[in-house]
Amino acid sequence: MNYSFKTLWNRTFYAVGPLWAALAWMIWTSGQLKTETHQHLFLAIVIPGFILMYLSGFVIERSHTKKMQKLKP
Repeated sequence: MNYSFKTLWNRTFYAVGPLWAALAWMIWTSGQLKTETHQHLFLAIVIPGFILMYLSGFVIERSHTKKMQKLKP
């Protein structure tokens, strides 16, 4: 692997981010979110969900790094 995990993770999210936004926009404009409560709930799940997914990669990386350090003699 020529790049660090952080670089690869960020590049992945540069590709996934616009797709995620397009999907969210399609759902938003579809008419399925009829009330303001539905719209607020949708935003309260989609935005933190994307951020949580992004941050989870760094948690996984930290966990993997610690595990690999313990295995080294």
